[in-house]
Amino acid sequence: MAADNLQPILRRDSASNAQHSLAKLNRLHFWLLVALNIIFLLVGQAAAVILGRYYYDKGGNSKWMATVVQTAAFPILFIPYFFISSPQNHSEGGSNRASIVTVSIVYFVIGAMVAGDNMLYSIGLLYLSASTYSLICATQLVFSAVLSFFLNHQRFTALIMNSVVVLSLSVSLLAVNDDSDKPAGVTKSKYVIGFLATLAASAVYALLLSLMQLSFQKVLKKETFSVVLEMQIYTALVATAVSTAGLFASGEWKTLHGEMGSFTAGKLAYVMTLVWTAIAWQICSVGVVGLVFVVSSLFSNVISTLSLAITPIAAVVILHDKMNGVKIIAMLMAIWGFCTYIYQNYIDDLKARKAPSAVDDVPNESISC
Repeated sequence: MAADNLQPILRRDSASNAQHSLAKLNRLHFWLLVALNIIFLLVGQAAAVILGRYYYDKGGNSKWMATVVQTAAFPILFIPYFFISSPQNHSEGGSNRASIVTVSIVYFVIGAMVAGDNMLYSIGLLYLSASTYSLICATQLVFSAVLSFFLNHQRFTALIMNSVVVLSLSVSLLAVNDDSDKPAGVTKSKYVIGFLATLAASAVYALLLSLMQLSFQKVLKKETFSVVLEMQIYTALVATAVSTAGLFASGEWKTLHGEMGSFTAGKLAYVMTLVWTAIAWQICSVGVVGLVFVVSSLFSNVISTLSLAITPIAAVVILHDKMNGVKIIAMLMAIWGFCTYIYQNYIDDLKARKAPSAVDDVPNESISC
């Protein structure tokens, strides 16, 4: 899951302009729009992870290139920014908003962290199968629940505690899984590196979500659809610049031509794999923000969480990942952890609806992957 598809939470009253325009849609068009965004999110995330693993399987070996493509297609986000967001949202200045310098610093720091997080994800996917990688990424819910408690003052209920424990046990099972799950040519030590890198990436991702929420509360001081997209666009721009600098500073750019020539599926397949990986991550981002815009942050979180369970299944079908008994149990435990977490979000959402003046209290997780 790339950290570029970060999903801050929109307050329900901040999206009133969007909801007014959506009210003009008939029921069929509304559900078609919802279905389209669900497809964007699920297909985008699953495709990005599977293509990322395919890149490594066929001879790709540049961790920095795999990192660059996670955010490089961010200009795609300008499409919903200019054509879906209302002009009023673009023109809203807000006297309470921080200075351009402060906002720029926030975007730069978060963007640089996104680049580092994406690198950790790239290392994880290099040494792990796509299905194991996706299941470990589920720990972002654990880290996010803990960090949200300390940084965002969100409640730690019995359901959340259950989710944290079950997901932790699920990942523990993967940690002691046998060697048959490793990709070809990956040693035990590299498997451990991949496992720890993905675990660290999930922790950093959760920290990023909490920092983004704090940024909206303390710095940007509004959470409209346009501002959410601005955050994603500018942080992705910084992340792409940092990742590109890393590509050249590391010297990996010198190996790309030879890597393309030795790519077992051919040079055209090499280029198309990278292009479509980049596009897939941004399609996922459009789906995440689109569901927040059309329905609610809770619904978007539910679908994002669902994609974590779908990706391992897609990896088994498409990449023929081995699904042994330990991994099946780990996946079932992860799904149970998801369900309890989602149910807690559902309870919070009901309470928020009964108190319209309160800020949406739903924890802000998303997949990215």
